[in-house]
Amino acid sequence: MSGTHVMLDIKNLSVAYGGLRALTDVNLTVAEGQFVTVVGPNGAGKSTLFKAISGIVPPVSGGIAFQGQDLLARSPSERAHLGIAHVPEGRQVFKTLTVRENLEMGAYPKSGQAAWARTIDRIHTLFPILAERANQMAGTLSGGEQQMVAIGRGLACAPRLLMLDEPSMGLAPAVADTIFERISQIHREDGVTILLVEQRAVEALELSDHGYVLETGHIVLDGPYETLLTDDRVRRSYLGLTDA
Repeated sequence: MSGTHVMLDIKNLSVAYGGLRALTDVNLTVAEGQFVTVVGPNGAGKSTLFKAISGIVPPVSGGIAFQGQDLLARSPSERAHLGIAHVPEGRQVFKTLTVRENLEMGAYPKSGQAAWARTIDRIHTLFPILAERANQMAGTLSGGEQQMVAIGRGLACAPRLLMLDEPSMGLAPAVADTIFERISQIHREDGVTILLVEQRAVEALELSDHGYVLETGHIVLDGPYETLLTDDRVRRSYLGLTDA
């Protein structure tokens, strides 16, 4: 299923904000075609990890390679052209633009422009409501629909790696389930490599090939879902499971 070719390789990554360590010596790899999830409490550094990958925050030390290229030597805009899509937390849609214009904004990398006809079809297949609401202002949509726009915008650049930051945040459980199902579909059917940061640990880990547990800026555990499920600390802290 997942190739052995490493797509994203993070080595000894440390990031500081205003002198405070947000990430310390983080090591994480994502193989091509894999679905990898990072779970952990609020403030553990999950969003910071994504911001370092997409170039929003500079690391203090460590390295990030994508397809064998040094990402830290690339500007944030160049990183999008390499095939990295970052769907940030909080559904950051352009509220005064239409749904269609929002999706078009995601297609600016060369890969997105070349594949536009195919990707817009695919986005509409995954999220039919976005076809129905194409000319509606994105700000008038429900939270779940805005999240669909945000994911659609990520897909519009025809990414090799789709990074999703807390896609279920603030959504009703049934809506979050739909979003997770679509993300899983994008992975299974389109072969897009996925890196997901998520509070809803059980659902997220169930979808993934490999999970990392991040606590106070450190990776404290990683492994396949089955391994994480059997770890007592993970069961108590993240999965809300107590031994029967």
